[in-house]
Amino acid sequence: MEWFQKVKRGLKIQKKKDIPDGLWIKCESCGEIIYKNELERNCWVCSKCQYHFRINSAQYVQVLMDDGQLMELDPDLTSTDPLKFKDTKKYSDRIKAAVQKNKMKAAVRVGAGKIAGRPLVAAFLDFSFLGGSMGSVVGEKIARGIRHAIEKRCPIVILSSSGGARMQEGILSLMQMAKTAAFLGQLSDAGLPYISILTHPTTGGVSASFAMLGDVNIAEPGALIGFAGPRVIEQTIGQELPEGFQRTEFLMEHGFVDIIVPRSELKEKIATLLEFLWDEQA
Repeated sequence: MEWFQKVKRGLKIQKKKDIPDGLWIKCESCGEIIYKNELERNCWVCSKCQYHFRINSAQYVQVLMDDGQLMELDPDLTSTDPLKFKDTKKYSDRIKAAVQKNKMKAAVRVGAGKIAGRPLVAAFLDFSFLGGSMGSVVGEKIARGIRHAIEKRCPIVILSSSGGARMQEGILSLMQMAKTAAFLGQLSDAGLPYISILTHPTTGGVSASFAMLGDVNIAEPGALIGFAGPRVIEQTIGQELPEGFQRTEFLMEHGFVDIIVPRSELKEKIATLLEFLWDEQA
């Protein structure tokens, strides 16, 4: 069987080329395999089923802000460990790990920039930083952002992606709910608009405070929005919840959000709303 070992003349044996990791991404909803660059061009939305991938705050800045630019306010504020909290791990160690992983000091980016040429303040919560939870620093940065908007006489847009208040800071984190709501009251008194964007997920103390207080509450399709999670509610009331409970479409049907906007249309929709809600010359 010598011919099994022979190589035909004119043919070259080529080694299989390795495909670099991360070039293709599988859709978590429909299973479609999507080229990463195509997914990025489509604002991280599956072109087949319109599933909205969860993205971080830096990616939202690129999607929404003119030229992807956000001049951050107080970027060096970071959490301490006032309660010396420890569960399976020290809270201080969790903070250090989150800072190192995400290359940011807190679970929110707050800054000044423009959308469609209109100056505003924008805040972007980041779920990848300890679940986007609201501790003292997150509440303080949002409060300072609102105050900056009042001083500069411009609107504010806050994009939420959060599991709620940060339990490791106890009552100090819960205080941020009242503080951010109070500052939004001052913004309203100043006649300045606030647009709230709810993404997947927006829950707990964040949904129970500033996230649901917008002059207009926009939600991305399919997002989980609510206070307690569906499993907790089912266990509490002992009943099976309706299909799609606490998802964007269910909330829209029951009047808890004003409009559902796909991510690719968010920037244009915000610009249109600001045109109606705010007169720069006023």
